[in-house]
Amino acid sequence: MTPQPSWVPVLIVLPTLVPIIAAALTLLRGRSPRFQRPITVGAILTAFIASCLLLYLTNENGTFAVTIGGWGDKGFPNGPLGITLVVDQLAALMLVVSTIVLLCVVVYAIGQGIRDGTSHQPVSIFLPTYLILTAGVCNAFLAGDLFNLYVSFEVLLAASFVLLTLGASAERVRAGASYVMVSMVSSLIFLSGIAFAYATTGTLNLAEMAARLDHVPDGTRNALYAVLLVAFGIKAAVFPLSSWLPDSYPTAPAPVTAVFAGLLTKVGVYAIVRAHTLLFPGGSMDTILMIAGLLTMLVGIFGAIAQSDIKRLLSFTLVSHIGYMVFGIALSSQFGLSAAIYYVAHHILVQTTLFLVVGLIERQAGSSSLRRLGGLMASPVLAALFLIPALNLGGIPPFSGFVGKVALIEAGTQDGSVLAWMLVAGSVVTSLLTLYVVARVWTKGFWRPRADAPEGDLSDQGPSALIDESTDGAFDDRDDVGRMPAGMVLPTAVMVIAGLVLTLWAGPILGFTDRAATDITDRGIYIEAVLGGDR
Repeated sequence: MTPQPSWVPVLIVLPTLVPIIAAALTLLRGRSPRFQRPITVGAILTAFIASCLLLYLTNENGTFAVTIGGWGDKGFPNGPLGITLVVDQLAALMLVVSTIVLLCVVVYAIGQGIRDGTSHQPVSIFLPTYLILTAGVCNAFLAGDLFNLYVSFEVLLAASFVLLTLGASAERVRAGASYVMVSMVSSLIFLSGIAFAYATTGTLNLAEMAARLDHVPDGTRNALYAVLLVAFGIKAAVFPLSSWLPDSYPTAPAPVTAVFAGLLTKVGVYAIVRAHTLLFPGGSMDTILMIAGLLTMLVGIFGAIAQSDIKRLLSFTLVSHIGYMVFGIALSSQFGLSAAIYYVAHHILVQTTLFLVVGLIERQAGSSSLRRLGGLMASPVLAALFLIPALNLGGIPPFSGFVGKVALIEAGTQDGSVLAWMLVAGSVVTSLLTLYVVARVWTKGFWRPRADAPEGDLSDQGPSALIDESTDGAFDDRDDVGRMPAGMVLPTAVMVIAGLVLTLWAGPILGFTDRAATDITDRGIYIEAVLGGDR
């Protein structure tokens, strides 16, 4: 182990601590948006810079851990009693990608608010809540004990419920109620799993639990793993636990939907990776995960084919592509995990970008329904912003979606089992159908004249920011929907470029994910970083 510099513990807590402090400051100055905006952007930018430094340090020196306050004996088997934060290459990569998304989306939201005016919009609560969401996401990736991970999920739940129901329209409240009920069920299952884990091992520290679970009977281990998989599977939207997502996400404002689609399900995927590699290695649930991954891919993409609204269509593709990540995890190989990690990073960037583009489409055309859209090719900027991430999602070479899918398929063929080959076939079919879905959006929304759309004469009458205040009317009578503010276009373009970076530097990034996968499959590295040499 490389000695840990004295300033690294401070760096580790920054992605969580700075957004919390900024949330308090912005809440106190809720009547001053001009004060809130730079504080919010500065806090998330600080978290991003800290995450980049952690990515560099973990790549050079390995895994770092900090026990908050240094409380508790760190010697094995009596590990840390307080809160432990751990950052390895996987956690650092997730932090960097997540903070990029969080930063671009908040700039997009601020640009939208500045363009539309904020006198009737709930900005005073939006930015503080968004910062709390940021803290919850970052803390989930750093959590070194099971209860701290649970707290991170609850922070995400509280913040996401507020963001989902902004404006309190009937549709958003209905979606928010459904979302909260499902999330509460997931949380109760997770809490039961925490109680089960503590009763079994006498600890909630992940490193110490990993060491103690080796001496637990297989039946008990599998039962505990199954409980945690159900809890994490709901949050990750793995079939058959995914039906809540397409009904919840599309009702929120465009920035909220974008950050939800990009990040919240990936926190659940990250938790599955940690449980699978650190706590329950050996592949006892691989068959179940493979079947779930295959069904998630196919059911999600078939649902997307049936949709006529772009936001619901993308919500179903979001579910579908979670199946690719589960596929890589279920292979229980270093190559499969590396491909899954790469695909998680790819999907966070691309899915977020597409939802941001949909927000621009709603402004440009007054709707996201394919029954109303047409003629969007008149805006070349909008066409380019949609086409690049759409082709990326569909897996067209040489984009990162193609690279990630090829890596997963190669990992599946190396496995060689019947289920692995079925997943390879399912992933190919899903990729082709994803391409069909985005091509349908392109042909109907961009190439087709609006006059040929079944409801092309109808449109929302005004742009909606955080509160949906629009009403249907004649397309020709709409109130200033067609302008796309630079504050919304520029962060969307940055997201498109970030997605292309995964393509241009696919080799080095896959090399990094290979090293990250190697580290997480060697549990001793994580355990030694937390507990020290004696284990």
